[in-house]
Amino acid sequence: MFDAPVRNARLQTPDGLELSVETRGGTGAPVLLFAHGFGQTRGAWAGSAAALAAEGWRCVSFDSRGHGESDRVPGGEYHIEQFASDLAMVAGAQPEPPILVGASMGGLLGLVVAGEFRPAPFRALVLVDITPRWEAAGVERILAFMQAHPDGFADYAHAAEAIAAYMPQRRERKSEDQLRPLLREGDDGRLRWHWDPALLAGVVSDSERYQPRLMAAAAKVDVPVLLLSGGRSDVVSRDTVEEFLQLVPHARHVELPAATHMLAGDANDAFTREIATFVRDLDRRDARLGGVAG
Repeated sequence: MFDAPVRNARLQTPDGLELSVETRGGTGAPVLLFAHGFGQTRGAWAGSAAALAAEGWRCVSFDSRGHGESDRVPGGEYHIEQFASDLAMVAGAQPEPPILVGASMGGLLGLVVAGEFRPAPFRALVLVDITPRWEAAGVERILAFMQAHPDGFADYAHAAEAIAAYMPQRRERKSEDQLRPLLREGDDGRLRWHWDPALLAGVVSDSERYQPRLMAAAAKVDVPVLLLSGGRSDVVSRDTVEEFLQLVPHARHVELPAATHMLAGDANDAFTREIATFVRDLDRRDARLGGVAG
């Protein structure tokens, strides 16, 4: 194992925004593309990306528009086609079709792109605690937290306290260094989340209407799929997993019993191991197929 170098870049979208992209690992390695959940940043993948890059894969993560260090949409007009187009563009910028690792929103966008875009720009999909139909109560809990502090926080300790109350399963509170990329200081001196508040109205307010489209897209996915779910998740349930496996019968499902919806944060080592196993299996399968073809 080795410490893979980290390279940061800005990638321009067709509508003129710039996305903040981070790459770890060598140029000749198979590519893993990480797409974060709503309200997160590419930093959510830091532990897994570093570990997997050290194993020899090229790991690419980016901040979605309106999140982190990527640009916000002028006027706050967000819609799903923008995000799907951005994801397809980042995938297409890689030296080979990547394996997408998508959490929550990132996974749903991966289903749209893999099911609706031809040729699909992914070699395979890893869906992180998300299915085309989700449990409304879990999503409502997430949104309630995101909407709970419109006036921001007086300091980093105040923000850490709010996160600890929201995620009691985490034993350690976030430090100021960990929180700094997640918050922005306003003109009034208060700290607010990095994401554009307009996202709540533009993308989430009527998200359930996208479920038929997502289910139709899932049924058209023809690349290998791994669904990782949390045993303590309130967003994905046995019912939604079974429904997904009927839509995508070639998909593999692994549950991490101790994890909530936030798999990468709750059980990062187990989460990373499952991804590594899946990717190694793909490499062996493709090697066998290449040998037969040759």
